Amino acid sequence: MARLKHESEDCTMDKALTDFGKDTPPAGLARPLAALWWLKKGGLIMGPHWEKAHELCQMQEGDRAHDSVHALVHWIEGDESNAGYWYRRCGRRKAANIAAEWQALAEDLSG
Repeated sequence: MARLKHESEDCTMDKALTDFGKDTPPAGLARPLAALWWLKKGGLIMGPHWEKAHELCQMQEGDRAHDSVHALVHWIEGDESNAGYWYRRCGRRKAANIAAEWQALAEDLSG
């Protein structure tokens, strides 16, 4: 299992991405992983958490990790055309469903 180095401790990536005990992502998460955290915290649906994830993805367009999560963000939005653009741009094929895509991205980006 992938490990994430926090400021003062190690923890598993699974725990970091699913620890919703605080109002913000765990310290030390890279922006694409923080965007995944916001999406999962928001239930993988549109809303204020989706907005935060989208903002993070837009901070470094052209970076494959950011673009990959950006594709998922627009899939959740229901904008298949825009999602397709981002999937083509990052060279990914989407998974069977949104939850599976979230999991695949979490695994890919934490390795």
